[in-house]
Amino acid sequence: MPSPIVLASTSHYRRELLERLGLPFSVDKTDVDESQTAGESPLANCRRLALEKARKVASRQPTAIIIGSDQVLDLDGEALSKPGDFATALDQLKRCQGRTLHCYTALCVLSPGREPLIDVVATEITYRALPDATLIAYLQREQPYDAAGAVKVETAGVTLLQAVTSNDPTAIIGLPLIRLTDFLIELGAL
Repeated sequence: MPSPIVLASTSHYRRELLERLGLPFSVDKTDVDESQTAGESPLANCRRLALEKARKVASRQPTAIIIGSDQVLDLDGEALSKPGDFATALDQLKRCQGRTLHCYTALCVLSPGREPLIDVVATEITYRALPDATLIAYLQREQPYDAAGAVKVETAGVTLLQAVTSNDPTAIIGLPLIRLTDFLIELGAL
């Protein structure tokens, strides 16, 4: 009997993405401190958090295939994550205006008796330079306080961007399905 698949996240974005693969799975919440540690790069932060989330769920469900993921935006070495509120979101958007940044989406898949499968998919994002009124209207309409860098590219957040470049278009939404498919094939789960 194949191992059950568990998504180590309650993010509805990740859940909706994983549903695209047509595999049965369950969801298990993780409570991991997502703070960037001193001297830790945004890429390393993202990778560490994906592994920590997966391991936390694996400790409760040791026979399952666990999928952990995390996403951060790299702003000059600072990991921008979910803003959580209007003021922080506006600050993040204003700081990104007219710049090209990297968004890192880490993926970690744990399977019983195997070494962790971990990768980070980078997406290059170029922000438009827009007036504050446009940013404020977007934030009031979309309330993207649960999205890294306050941009939901799958909704009106795409209007804030000039370009998005990635090998996996689902990575920017929160779960790189192309890489996840590679891992699941390697594990014999797909």
